[in-house]
Amino acid sequence: MGAIIDGKRISDSLKEEMKAQVIALEKQYGRRPGLAVIIVGENPASQVYVRNKVRAAEYVGLRSVQITLPEETSEADLLAQIGRLNADPAIDGILVQLPLPKHIDEEKVIDAIALEKDADGFHPGNVGALWLGKPCTLPCTPKGCLELIRSTGVEIRGALAVVIGRSNIVGKPMAKLLLDAHATVVIAHSRTRDLGALTRQADIIVAAVGKRNVVTADMVKPGAVVIDVGMNRDDEGRLCGDVDFAAVKEVAGWITPVPGGVGPMTITMLMQNTIESFIKRESKTH
Repeated sequence: MGAIIDGKRISDSLKEEMKAQVIALEKQYGRRPGLAVIIVGENPASQVYVRNKVRAAEYVGLRSVQITLPEETSEADLLAQIGRLNADPAIDGILVQLPLPKHIDEEKVIDAIALEKDADGFHPGNVGALWLGKPCTLPCTPKGCLELIRSTGVEIRGALAVVIGRSNIVGKPMAKLLLDAHATVVIAHSRTRDLGALTRQADIIVAAVGKRNVVTADMVKPGAVVIDVGMNRDDEGRLCGDVDFAAVKEVAGWITPVPGGVGPMTITMLMQNTIESFIKRESKTH
């Protein structure tokens, strides 16, 4: 039976380290790192995510700014708001909660965030740098997943990793981070012919497609590390992932639960990215 990778416990421990780091940074530079979170509209899931992000920021001691805009906010007004935050020396990280209302171009909004304040790691400059192997802000979910894999002590170097999903937010950057850690990486997706044939060979599986039970027990090699990024609902309306958790945990060596696995780490990596941006900006001016 697989060991549960407790994302909440790992993220709590990282947040305690960050708390101490923020106190030290304020003593050194005379201010705390600042994170601004913008939410447009009334999407209930987005409101929960934003609330959790703001709460985490306050817990680790960041200066936290939440900007809530109505659904009908124009693209121009949102871009102007981002422009003001780009120019604000007290803000080190900017995050615009996605999805945005349909009349706003998400790409344009992401491009508008100053590269050095892109807390999510979604700016094309950061994406390009990631693929070129240059220093950059890493996207929070893949960065958190890598921390969870490392927490198991399993050797990533030389391992076969199968990433299921090819989104720009999780699948593609996750594959690149695993490549950089010297894994052999296969990216699978909805058009993959025989997913099980691939996953049965994998030492590490990262499931990130947003579809229930994509990974079942017969698809997992005994002892494998299984990271479940999915956020779905089961027939009773309970939160579940992309992996058949109850069955797969009997086969896997390590597995993340949903909730309590990847989610808390994503938020913690956002805090880490903001602190890293603060250090980069302050070290240039001191």
